[in-house]
Amino acid sequence: MALDYKIMGERLKNARLAKGMTQDQLAEKINVSVAFLSRIESGKTRINLVRLNEICDITGVSEAYILGGTSKNSSNYLTDEFNSLLKNCPPEKRKQIYEIAKIIINE
Repeated sequence: MALDYKIMGERLKNARLAKGMTQDQLAEKINVSVAFLSRIESGKTRINLVRLNEICDITGVSEAYILGGTSKNSSNYLTDEFNSLLKNCPPEKRKQIYEIAKIIINE
């Protein structure tokens, strides 16, 4: 199973921001460099389970949320991200997205 570390990193970053924390603050709490945390949040570095657990405890999100649907083979891959994107999208743009998705799916 191939995990999508970019999606995991985005979810971790959003959790940190929702908690009102800077990268500096979180990096200090989990005893890593800001550069390392930045690489995790950008999906350029894999995160181990110990660090994942620490960040989830600090930010108040579950490991299941961070890991859920991040396998490219998962049936709900990117579901949360699409729902969030569409929720903030004007109706006329939703129709465009729908039409583009239909074209891509039917290729």
